[in-house]
Amino acid sequence: MLDHLIITVSDYAASKEFYEKALAPLDYQVVMHMDDSAGFGVMDKPDFFIKQGDRVEPAIHIAFTSRDRETVDAFHAAALAAGGKDNGAPGLRADYHPNYYGAFILDPDGHNIEAVCHRPL
Repeated sequence: MLDHLIITVSDYAASKEFYEKALAPLDYQVVMHMDDSAGFGVMDKPDFFIKQGDRVEPAIHIAFTSRDRETVDAFHAAALAAGGKDNGAPGLRADYHPNYYGAFILDPDGHNIEAVCHRPL
């Protein structure tokens, strides 16, 4: 099990604003601040950090667990509204498994950010 993950972003302020909006439907919020980084988490436990740094090539893929399919939809809408680019609309990905419901967004640095629910309807 992972405790936390840190990614570098090329524009900290823009990425912080993007992630605050995109992750809000998943109940993530900034729970820790440092000079050039922020830790996002649920309640008071950060497990996803962004940190100012060089653009990562190739971009990475991060998937966040969602409690239900409606929240996956809300993540996708919020991330688009925050300036993310669609990389896969919400829907079933039966080739992964029959209940894999996910949505994909490219963040400001081109990282593939996903929200996924594995529960059946």
